[in-house]
Amino acid sequence: MEHATDRPCTDSGEHNQYLTFQLGSEMYALDILGIREIIEYGGATPVPMMPDCLRGVINLRGVVVPVVDLCVRFGCGSSATTKRTCVVIVEVPDEEGLLVMGIVVDAVSAVIEIAPEDIAPPPAFGTHVRTDFIRGMGNVDGRFVIILDVGRVLSAEDLILNPDAIDTTDHDAVREELPHTA
Repeated sequence: MEHATDRPCTDSGEHNQYLTFQLGSEMYALDILGIREIIEYGGATPVPMMPDCLRGVINLRGVVVPVVDLCVRFGCGSSATTKRTCVVIVEVPDEEGLLVMGIVVDAVSAVIEIAPEDIAPPPAFGTHVRTDFIRGMGNVDGRFVIILDVGRVLSAEDLILNPDAIDTTDHDAVREELPHTA
C-alpha cells in the first residue's frame, strides 16, 4: 500500500507551497495540500488513557477531531498556550481513507513557496525530531525550514505505540560509522 506521503516532496518542476509555523525556536513546514484550515486554540476536551501528546478532542462543526501537541510528540515537553497558539487542521492518509486531525503549534507564520532544488534530503542525525518524520529541509532565505511528513508524524498506529517520538538514533554508533580524519 502506498501512502500519499511515500511520494517525494516535489512531484513536479513547479514550486510547492508550504505552511510554516513555529514550535519553540524551530521553524517547521507542512505541504499546504494536506491542510484544511487553521483555527484559534480554545482548549481541548481531555480523553482518558490517551498518550500525553494527545491534548484531547475538539468539536469542529459537529465532527470530533483529535488534537496532537507536536512539542510533546517531539519530546520537547508541552509549550505554553498563548494568544498566537493555533490548531492546524490536517488530513492524514490512513488505511481507510483520510483522517482529520489537529496539531497544536505555537504560531503560524506564512504560506511560502519552496522550489524543488531548494529542498535537501533529511539529515541522518542532528535533529530532535525523528528523521523519518522529516520529508526534507527547505532552504528559505539562507535558513533551513524542517518540512514534516504529516502522515508519519500523525500515524495513528505510531501515536499509540510510540507517542513521544524523539529521535532514537544511536548517535555514538553513527559517529563510529563516519570516516575518521587525522
